[in-house]
Amino acid sequence: MWQQKSFDNQEQKGILYLVPTPIGNLEDISYRAIRILKEADLIAAEDTRNTMKLLHYFEIETPIVSYHEHNKESSGEKLIHKLKDGLKIALVSDAGMPAISDPGYELVNSAINEKITVVPLPGANAALTSLIASGLSCQPFYFFGFLHRNKREKLKQLESLKQQQATLIFYESPHRLKETLALMEQVLGNRKIALCRELTKKFEEFIRGSLKEIIQWANQNEIRGEFCLIVEGSNEQVEDTDSWWAELTLEEHVHYYITVKKQTSKEAIKLTAKDRGVPKREVYQAYHLQR
Repeated sequence: MWQQKSFDNQEQKGILYLVPTPIGNLEDISYRAIRILKEADLIAAEDTRNTMKLLHYFEIETPIVSYHEHNKESSGEKLIHKLKDGLKIALVSDAGMPAISDPGYELVNSAINEKITVVPLPGANAALTSLIASGLSCQPFYFFGFLHRNKREKLKQLESLKQQQATLIFYESPHRLKETLALMEQVLGNRKIALCRELTKKFEEFIRGSLKEIIQWANQNEIRGEFCLIVEGSNEQVEDTDSWWAELTLEEHVHYYITVKKQTSKEAIKLTAKDRGVPKREVYQAYHLQR
């Protein structure tokens, strides 16, 4: 256990700041974020070229180093050493919150393991910005991020989310959007959805409707920009696997799987044993003795 006191003796210790950057409109950066970027000893950026544009705009001259998906292990080790030496480092991604579908988690975890203070700043985030304007329920919500690029794996991921009752949040690139929408309709059904693109920019756009309607829109229009997809959660009632069978006898439990779920007696006994956490032999004997 470690109880972090973020601002105790902050002048004498290294600190990893997690600094959100604008997702489009530069006015969305906070005064505090600008101050931290100016006062930090070093800025670790996902793409130094992209971040330099932001730094030039706000006249920030702090040195910058690269920290991205492909060098996070080697770069992360160097950053941890600098933090242990007492440096203040600001971690930024290209846009939005570091570590949200962007590099950062590993560095944060390493810092915590070394008892290095981690200080997050609030700020811009595409997922929550999209959610609150989607018209779909804001709570509970389930943030997934990017689905797998492989079609088969993407189908598996969607199947695992099929009964999730919380509103679903995904990110998707323009060239994979049509396939993803089609697979969503195939697996999830014709749910309500909101496509959100160019958030906070001049051409900000929300396309709201059913999956069928959105698929038709995607097939008739040029797909440009990164998208945030807000998808209605499942309306199906999920059985409470901890208690739905509580009032049933062993025989009734097995009979339910045979008559309702159309299982063989062998499979029904196996499932009943799994539900109750008892040996199959015990269920088998009880079921057949009653018959």
